[in-house]
Amino acid sequence: MDKTLHLAQQSEADALLGRSPLAALTGMLLDQQIPMEWAFAGPYAITQRMGRDDLDAYEIAAYDPEAFAALLSEKPAVHRYPGAMAKRVQQLCQYLVEHYGGEASAVWEGAATGEELFRRLKELPGFGEQKARIFLALLGKQLGVAPEGWREAAGAYGEEGSYRSVADITGPESLAKVREHKQEMKRAAKEGAAKKATVRPARRTPRQTQG
Repeated sequence: MDKTLHLAQQSEADALLGRSPLAALTGMLLDQQIPMEWAFAGPYAITQRMGRDDLDAYEIAAYDPEAFAALLSEKPAVHRYPGAMAKRVQQLCQYLVEHYGGEASAVWEGAATGEELFRRLKELPGFGEQKARIFLALLGKQLGVAPEGWREAAGAYGEEGSYRSVADITGPESLAKVREHKQEMKRAAKEGAAKKATVRPARRTPRQTQG
């Protein structure tokens, strides 16, 4: 895997994401409750603090949990919740060691269909349905991993020409479009919640009885 990604918006961090399957997978794992650029710069920050050129699933899986949490907590922290995310990164690497020989790329190599790849991704620790679909779309749209039916398995995130997620970000312009889409989704959700709150069921009145 040697592609050009623009998710961290930092040349060294993006170069790592483009050449390292584990870095890309870890960036996707970290991408929650913080800005996308912060999340995808995380793998590069981890390699620098470990004194490495790449992430190694075996090394991270065997790392002392407290020391690894401290490593992610160093300022600037790798995540808003560095302790919790350190545990998730280790769980991910432990799973890769146990099921894929420590090779992140083995998760998608050999997947015959998009549905099979989606199932494999969803089984990874820290990957729910939405995260699995987004990463599947990233693999198909930017990393050349396109098993039969991958767009369908990725759902709306696999649509060509869409700007829904990190899978569609190739530079500043597309990043702005994705952010705009997310703002629209948040606005729509807020308006929907407000409408729901104003619609109250009619109060029941006691039935009148005739004497």
